[in-house]
Amino acid sequence: MSESVLTHARYGKDFIRVFRVVRGSEFHHIVEYNVSVMLEGDIESSYTVADNSVVVATDSMKNITYYLAKTSPHILSPERFALHLGTYIVSKYAHIHRAIITIEKLRWSRIALGANDQPHPHSFIRDGDDKHTVEVEVDASAGKDNLSAKVTSGIADLLVLKTAGSAFYGYIRDEHTTLMEVDDRILSTSVDLAYTFAPLSLSPPSDAKKLDFTIPEGFAPGSVWDADNVVARARNATLDIFALDDSASVQATLFKMGQRVIAENAGVVSVTYKLPNKHYIPVNMNYIGIDNTTPANAEVFVPTSAPSGLISATISRK
Repeated sequence: MSESVLTHARYGKDFIRVFRVVRGSEFHHIVEYNVSVMLEGDIESSYTVADNSVVVATDSMKNITYYLAKTSPHILSPERFALHLGTYIVSKYAHIHRAIITIEKLRWSRIALGANDQPHPHSFIRDGDDKHTVEVEVDASAGKDNLSAKVTSGIADLLVLKTAGSAFYGYIRDEHTTLMEVDDRILSTSVDLAYTFAPLSLSPPSDAKKLDFTIPEGFAPGSVWDADNVVARARNATLDIFALDDSASVQATLFKMGQRVIAENAGVVSVTYKLPNKHYIPVNMNYIGIDNTTPANAEVFVPTSAPSGLISATISRK
């Protein structure tokens, strides 16, 4: 057998499902998360010499997640909860130097009743399939008293469509080009958005139970500590630009979206969009003398899922 060496190791627990009710005096608040916990550190011997003494069981990671879901005051914010969970783990286990926490937050909105949209105190509706996504990397490799963190948040599976206000022409035409130029078309995509905050320095928990995870006072709007407002602004920016932009291409519209997210959130350093082009093809009815293919008369379409264009770009703060 040829010589070999372990160059990287990471393991953890995936798809930990968490639902938490926070019961206030008047209103209940809920979150539903899919959580992934991955760890790195001095764990090589578990791979190379079957030494399990360095292994934090993945079942323990699951139990820690539920423990903090019950005890953490930050449970309603996926970014803060992920930071607390990662900080707890790297502070508790001396040989674990990095925790990577990924969270998907599913949409639940409070049901509003009556003509005045009166919010119901404990009834909710799943009002969309898009998800608030978070990936947090808590790094203790510089020492347990010198923690740092990288936070990337975003939105996934935000399906949008508009029936006008989108053109595509002026592209390269050669012997391989069959696509017809159009000055108006259906534009649809499933938005995948990720934005990265400026790096953080964190204080380790000072209490024995590792629950004392605090946030700084007077933090700036648009920073990671303001993450609930950032995701709302990013979603609104994406929807506004998509609807209002007289789109020359998916690329041009994407750039305007990223510009606005950067402009509205001072703590965001970069924004990445992935926009698959969902195609709707007009049905050709010329065989029965009906025009359904010219833009002004196209009304019946065939949705197609593949193949599809995929447009992606990252916009960064200067």
